[in-house]
Amino acid sequence: PALRRLAHYLLAHYQKGTRPVRDWRTTTTVAIDLMVYAILSVDEKNQVLTTYIWYRQHWTDEFLRWDPARFDNLTQISLPTESIWVPDILINEFVDVGKSPHVPYVYVSHHGEVQNLKPIQAMTTCSLDIYNFPFDVQNCSLTFTSWLHHIRDINLSLWRQPELVKFDQSVFMNQGEWELLYVLSQSQEFSVKSSDSYAEMKFYVVIRRRPLFYTVSLLLPSIFLMVMDIVGFYLPPNSGERVSFKITLLLGYSVFLIIVSDTLPATAVGTPLIGIYFVVCMALLVISLTETILIVRLVHKQDLQPHVPEWVKHLLLERATVLLCIRDREKFSQSRTQSSDISRQAENSDSTAKLTPYGCEDPRECGAVGGTRPALTFASRAEGSAALQGVLRETTAIRQFLEKREEFRDVAREWLQVGYVLDVLLFRAYLVAVLAYSITLGTLWSVWRDV
Repeated sequence: PALRRLAHYLLAHYQKGTRPVRDWRTTTTVAIDLMVYAILSVDEKNQVLTTYIWYRQHWTDEFLRWDPARFDNLTQISLPTESIWVPDILINEFVDVGKSPHVPYVYVSHHGEVQNLKPIQAMTTCSLDIYNFPFDVQNCSLTFTSWLHHIRDINLSLWRQPELVKFDQSVFMNQGEWELLYVLSQSQEFSVKSSDSYAEMKFYVVIRRRPLFYTVSLLLPSIFLMVMDIVGFYLPPNSGERVSFKITLLLGYSVFLIIVSDTLPATAVGTPLIGIYFVVCMALLVISLTETILIVRLVHKQDLQPHVPEWVKHLLLERATVLLCIRDREKFSQSRTQSSDISRQAENSDSTAKLTPYGCEDPRECGAVGGTRPALTFASRAEGSAALQGVLRETTAIRQFLEKREEFRDVAREWLQVGYVLDVLLFRAYLVAVLAYSITLGTLWSVWRDV
């Protein structure tokens, strides 16, 4: 058969140990092509990219030529790879052999053109930048070069045009976490310490992560917890439920971080921005809890508390209410006026009690009664006045107790007003900080997503 005769004709005296050129000064040019089939895995911790590529190379073997007319017009034949010379072209970034299938044959045409087509599972090292996770774009290179022969013996070129290689996704399986953007190609020379130059063919595989899964599982729960923290400010400041609510949110966020810690990429080079985002959110929750504890401390003061200082009243109950556009600031001023009136009334009542120790409405009547009564009724009147004095003392003590309690209530009311205004002020400052931080992160991630 023609195939057998041709194979025996080509391989009978073939020497596969030498470069297949008749003149040793002739350079063997190997044309290389690459198509990405799948992105298998991206290991951020070990900085390893695993891809499955379809690799093709083409060169001319001057000792594998024949006349098709002598072999039934046969122009192409497949020969065993182990029987002919094959260039020693490897990938510089290889870190593991992988599980590439073995293809034992190559195609040879009657002009001596050899085509070696094979799939390769390439486990290569890559400098992965995870700062923009989960909106990151990675650029990994695959460098093909001859490990032994310098550029005078083996030169590398691109099989197809760079534009065709760049956007070729005809065989790419894009159902995984990563999507292929494009493949750039570049041919260059490489030398070490002024030695002979080697030809290199670089392919830059640019991939982008699909962020939907991480947005749903990482960002949205964190956003929901932060929204609930903001809503918690609408609980009354004099209610103890706000503190327990904030503590529950803080504990829930801590559990959430423990759960998602395995999802975040871990590298020794740097921390992704989303990790910084989680830390800042935790810090904001702590600041919110601290603010709540401060407000609750103001509105729940114990007895014997001092009055609100005048400068605090001026800044918070007058200036801050106007600045924050609080609608019931007139109520604050009215309550301040009422408290001052109550204190003045208490002083007047104390002075009246001192002037009329016997409980008479008019002191002149008491004096007149004491001067005109006969001496016979003096003893009975003395006993009655002693009992009356005891009743007056008890009544005075009760009145003083009620006035003191009313004074405590007025002071507590003033502190409650101060706590309310301060709570509104701190809440708006906290809200501005959260909004500014969210807008900044959203803008950065949107820009990186569209790059």
